[in-house]
Amino acid sequence: MTPQLRALSVHLLTGTGAVFAMLAMLAAAQEEWSLMYVWLVVAFAVDGIDGPLARKFHVQRYAPQFDGVLLDLIIDYLTYVFIPAFALFESDLLPGWTGWICIIVITFGSAMYFADTRMKTPNNSFAGFPGCWNMVVLVMFALEPNFWVILGIVVVLAAAMFSPIEFVHPFRTRRWRPLTLPVAFAWTGFAGLAAWTEFHPGPVVLTGLTVTSIYLLCAGAAMQLIPERAAPTAD
Repeated sequence: MTPQLRALSVHLLTGTGAVFAMLAMLAAAQEEWSLMYVWLVVAFAVDGIDGPLARKFHVQRYAPQFDGVLLDLIIDYLTYVFIPAFALFESDLLPGWTGWICIIVITFGSAMYFADTRMKTPNNSFAGFPGCWNMVVLVMFALEPNFWVILGIVVVLAAAMFSPIEFVHPFRTRRWRPLTLPVAFAWTGFAGLAAWTEFHPGPVVLTGLTVTSIYLLCAGAAMQLIPERAAPTAD
């Protein structure tokens, strides 16, 4: 396979995320929340592997006719923002006006954040909450908190998108990665179990989902507060 064809195949892999997004949207329209999250997880998996493949096969050099970053952002907006916001609105978690506030805040704030050229930090973390509403909404589906709690979380996280608070990228943030990666995989496992059980898992899964979510949300801020040790210098 030529380098050009390998690079093009990475773009095509990224593009399949749009198909999985449509399948998730169709499931959400029928309120089949577990099936919706199955497709979102598949899209999430594609999103997790296409970046390393793009760097490995040098897509910008061998397939520059397609903008992989733009393609990725379009699909991320669908799977991370638009579909989860729709699911939250259509669920029974938010009554009346609270649902409208949440979908407006989520979709508008995330659109502006995704267009912000300052979203990445020099240490490959995110500057501000990275709009991972698919993860947030899944936790809400599982925990079913009071609607005031949901409204408060949505407003705070939306404001955090434009704050100086950092949020880790599980794969690319080097600091604490030996801990962050297993926690991210554990979160994925707990989330999958929650969806598999129609969002009525046992207390072990709920506890695991809560603890791993708190870590992923707060690890970046903790790194900012805890100074990194300087590497020892040779005499």
